[in-house]
Amino acid sequence: MCEVSVSTNRICKGRNPSWRSKLGSLALRFLAATFVILLRQPVLAAPTPGTVVAWGDYVIPYVEPRTRFSRVAAGLAHNLAIELDGTVIGWGYNESGRATVPVGLSNVGTVVAWGYNLDGQSTVPAGLSNVVAIAAGSIHSLALKQDGTVVGWGNNRYGRVSIPGGLSHVVAIAAGTTHSLALKQDGTVVAWGGDCCGLTNVPAGLSNVVAIAAGSGHSLALKRDGTVVGWGNNLYGQVSIPGGLSHVVAIAAAERHSLALKQDGTVVAWGGNEGRYSNNGGQAVVPNGLSNVVAIAAAGYHSVALKLDGRIVAWGDNYYGQSIAPVVLSNAIAIAAGGFYSPEHSLALQDGIVTAWGDNFYRQASVPVGLSNVVAVASGQYHSVALTREGTIVAWGNNSYAQSTVPADLSNVVAVAAGNFHNVALKQDGTVRAWGNNSYGQTFVPSGLSNVVAIATGGSHCLALRQDATVVAWGANDFGQAGVPAELTDVVAIAAGCCHSLALKQDGTVIGWGVADAARVPVGLSGVAAIAARNYNSLALKRDGTVVGWGAIASTVPAGLSNVVAIAAGDFSMLAIVQPLAYQPVLSSPKISGGNLTFTWPAIPGRTYRLQYKSSLDETLWTELPGDIVASDSTVTASDAISETSRFYRLVLLP
Repeated sequence: MCEVSVSTNRICKGRNPSWRSKLGSLALRFLAATFVILLRQPVLAAPTPGTVVAWGDYVIPYVEPRTRFSRVAAGLAHNLAIELDGTVIGWGYNESGRATVPVGLSNVGTVVAWGYNLDGQSTVPAGLSNVVAIAAGSIHSLALKQDGTVVGWGNNRYGRVSIPGGLSHVVAIAAGTTHSLALKQDGTVVAWGGDCCGLTNVPAGLSNVVAIAAGSGHSLALKRDGTVVGWGNNLYGQVSIPGGLSHVVAIAAAERHSLALKQDGTVVAWGGNEGRYSNNGGQAVVPNGLSNVVAIAAAGYHSVALKLDGRIVAWGDNYYGQSIAPVVLSNAIAIAAGGFYSPEHSLALQDGIVTAWGDNFYRQASVPVGLSNVVAVASGQYHSVALTREGTIVAWGNNSYAQSTVPADLSNVVAVAAGNFHNVALKQDGTVRAWGNNSYGQTFVPSGLSNVVAIATGGSHCLALRQDATVVAWGANDFGQAGVPAELTDVVAIAAGCCHSLALKQDGTVIGWGVADAARVPVGLSGVAAIAARNYNSLALKRDGTVVGWGAIASTVPAGLSNVVAIAAGDFSMLAIVQPLAYQPVLSSPKISGGNLTFTWPAIPGRTYRLQYKSSLDETLWTELPGDIVASDSTVTASDAISETSRFYRLVLLP
């Protein structure tokens, strides 16, 4: 049985009563454990920042701790922000790439558009230049030129991009779902486009306007005296300005709600407050204590605020993660992406602490207070699971099938996996426990299953990798996902999606079975070090630190992605942990020769290391093996005599 190490820089090996007779078996056990670690918690030579890259339909960006932003903008279910250095980032719903900012976009000075383009809204008119402001509606776009004229493009139903003749001296523009607004230099407002709810009926006598905002079916105007005027659809009270509202310096309008930023840095919201999948209350419920705000944005059913310190706060509907502000996350050692056919959530592990983001309807992204000493994480459709250093499991979120109710007698766990509505745990003795939904027999662990070294779960099926490098499957098999190919051997890692399964072989090749697209491994794929699968997506991490994806969403791997040490696949978003090149792990096969186990770690050239071990995770002290190990290049090789007891290793960098 191979017991997974739980600390950075540690690796594992298994029990071996008679190493001569089980030499090949031990090599496979060790190698399988190595790949499992790399998938869930990368083995590094020294603590280094572990940044996370996400791609797919739902995108949550990760930024450096010191990152500050200068502007924010909100779309229906995605957001954009500009960093102080001019870099643009996007997050939230990423269908058609709307939250995927073009590579290298920074301080461009011209108009660049991307994302959904069925109506030509992302096709910038040729020759457009001298633009000083832009506005994006649902399916149309506007640009304000330096000479005070306006250009529109995209869908022109209702005349939303038919700029009124003679319109000039414009100083600001706004675009709603079916209408457009322009603020003129003299403080008056011009509206055009759809007029189903009086959208283009600018209140008579409206003047001294200094800012405008266009929602889905309503409009707002901020006057010079700090008061706000609204018109259009008021079904949800979005144009019913709160009594006494004054000293306003900025406004924002969305689908059914409105925002106002006051001179004192506080925010006032009114209108619809559905709060579906909300991250921090409904879109019209301003987070308690929010202050020092310098800019606001709103769209769809969510709201965004930029604070004086350059940080972003978001709240409201979070179906696509649009209410999760860019997260400061470093030193990540494990990642997990959830959701089967649903808005998903993700988990990251750093320093024994779990960070969660994304869909939180069932509180699956609300990490239990005080949870620490976590060594592995897994995410189901609406629930989350954490494995602690003590070998116990904590689960939270949806519990409709008791998937978040951990069996009271479950202990000595070394690995955990989460399916749609069920969980699987691998125990220290090589046996497997499962609980939760059993509609397809996914929690009926095959009788007598033992000597397991790794586990994986799909939507409703399970996989187990045995010590002899063979795979056992059970649960749903409607697409052949539990039908392990005959003669499949030499397996070192496994992964499972909704309706397909993957196996990584010792030679670095991948075998897939189940649903065709997700199980159809790219021809010629080799040199693979780790695999991941979810829903209809498959990922492979190669030994050179690059990633290959195939299936529904995973194939859109970001250009230039490299130095990857861990991967995770979700329904609609993929995750990867990236490390600096200098600390890129060397994913080479362990060697067994003459009764010694030899393996390779990444290292800092010229630095000195020592190898330490302990026989149990419960032990406090590490035993140090004699002899310094000096790294002659970017790797270091260490070895130890094969032991008949469990050992957990770590490589220590000396001062």
